[in-house]
Amino acid sequence: MTETMIAVIGGSGIYEIDGLEDARWIDVDTPWGTPSDQILTGALDGVKMAFLPRHGRGHVHTPTTVPYQANIAALKQIGVTDVISVSATGSFREEMAPGDFVIVDQFIDRTFAREKSFFGPGLVAHVSVAHPTCERLSDAVAKAATDAGITFHRGGTYLAMEGPQFSTLAESKMYRDSWGCDVIGMTNMPEAKLAREAELCYASVAMVTDYDSWHPDHGEVDVAEIIKVLMGNAEKGRDLVRRLPALLGSDRAPCPFGCDRALEHAILTAPDKRAPEMVEKLSGIAGRVLG
Repeated sequence: MTETMIAVIGGSGIYEIDGLEDARWIDVDTPWGTPSDQILTGALDGVKMAFLPRHGRGHVHTPTTVPYQANIAALKQIGVTDVISVSATGSFREEMAPGDFVIVDQFIDRTFAREKSFFGPGLVAHVSVAHPTCERLSDAVAKAATDAGITFHRGGTYLAMEGPQFSTLAESKMYRDSWGCDVIGMTNMPEAKLAREAELCYASVAMVTDYDSWHPDHGEVDVAEIIKVLMGNAEKGRDLVRRLPALLGSDRAPCPFGCDRALEHAILTAPDKRAPEMVEKLSGIAGRVLG
């Protein structure tokens, strides 16, 4: 058994965790630089918690400039075991209406201007992201959403676009009709991939704010309308988060789906060929398998 520490990466509209005991903002530095902001740490129902505002307090980072590597590395360094990503998204499905939540289980990554791995020349690794979210953690999120009375959809494919602009009408129709995507956002990639490399369980909660631009009755994305829905979603998101510690508990068994052992057979570079500086840099991420 290890000790549970739950981290919430809050997107647009989610800037804190209510009710944290012994709450304090801490500075964390990593080999990949500093994260988006200080990290709020504390405890809720006897379970350690951490909160990281993805865009920084005051929303200072664009989706592209969010320091994804530093964010995940910082959470790993402070002992996080489970990461809940909360983010605003558009919807491609009539039934996934503004105000609903979607517990994402798949991604299509269309980002192109971001570093997507901790590994590189001198220390090469390939992890599987066939199932990029943790089923155990997603189960807990679904139970929390049910208990909070939140309308949610279990399972969905998240199209991650580079941004910062929203989709063209043609793109929106393609993602919906040809690609079969369910929601669209700008921030869950490479976040989910990096969480897997760091052997952290990861669940994604997409808070629907709009119908993107495909919907014939809603037209183009209206930022003012998004912000209005966002504020309502934020309160529901905080209610969901408050319920997670009691569901996950403070004692944590190994993940039954192997998220916390993702690097077991992932490193390909022979031990005698590994660059010492890369081994040192990755000690906080892959120390368990590097020895």
